[in-house]
Amino acid sequence: VYGVVMPDPPKSVAIVPGMRKEQVAAAFGTALDWSKDQRQIFLDSTEGALYPSTYIIAASTTPDEAITLIRERFDARVLARYASSTHDIISVEDTLTIASIIEREAGDVSEMRIISGILWNRLFADMRLQADTTLQYARGTAKNGWWPVPRSRDKFINSPYNTYQNAGLPPGPIASPSTAAIMAALNPEKTDCIFFFHAKGVFYCSVTYDQHVARLKKIYGRGK
Repeated sequence: VYGVVMPDPPKSVAIVPGMRKEQVAAAFGTALDWSKDQRQIFLDSTEGALYPSTYIIAASTTPDEAITLIRERFDARVLARYASSTHDIISVEDTLTIASIIEREAGDVSEMRIISGILWNRLFADMRLQADTTLQYARGTAKNGWWPVPRSRDKFINSPYNTYQNAGLPPGPIASPSTAAIMAALNPEKTDCIFFFHAKGVFYCSVTYDQHVARLKKIYGRGK
C-alpha cells in the first residue's frame, strides 16, 4: 500500500554457551546495527548472567532493552530455580564463576560434572585452580582474539583472573555458562582426580601429579 512504511523484520540473536560479554555485545551490535556507544552500554552488563539462548527481537531494540530481556530470561531460567537453601551454601555469583570455567574447560556436556568434581577437589584442598581458560580470559582482546591459545608464560601474567598465581576463585565469571554447566557446578561428580587435560579429543584425569606428568609424557613426549 502506498505511503505505508513496513517495519523492519525482527532479528534473531544467539548467545552461545561459553561466550564472554564482549562477544555477546558484538553479536547483538552487529545484528541491530548498534553504534560504538550503544555497544559500550551493553558491555556494562554483568558477565556470566547473559543467559545462553536465542533471542527474537525487534530491529529497533536498544542496549537497555536487550539487557532487560536477557536478564528476565536469566531470572526465569536460573534465579527462579536457585533455592534459598542452595544460596546459603554457595552464592549465585560463585556458582556462575565455577560454571563458566567448567563451560570453557569441558570438551562436551558429558565431562562437565567430573571437571566440576576436580575443581571442587582443588578448592577444598586449598590448591590453586590452575585453569588455562582463566588465563585466556585475562589475555583476551579484540585484537588478539577473545580466547587466545594459552602459552606457558601466561601462567605468570599479572591478573586477578590468573588462577595459577591466585588462590581460590577468580573475581567473577569468565563467560556465559549453560544450564548444564550450572547444574554441574552444583552437582559435581565424586572423583579422586586432581589433575586433567585433553589430548586428541580424549579426556584424561589423574589422582596424583606424578600420574598426570606420566600421561603427558606418554602422549606428548614431555610433561610439566
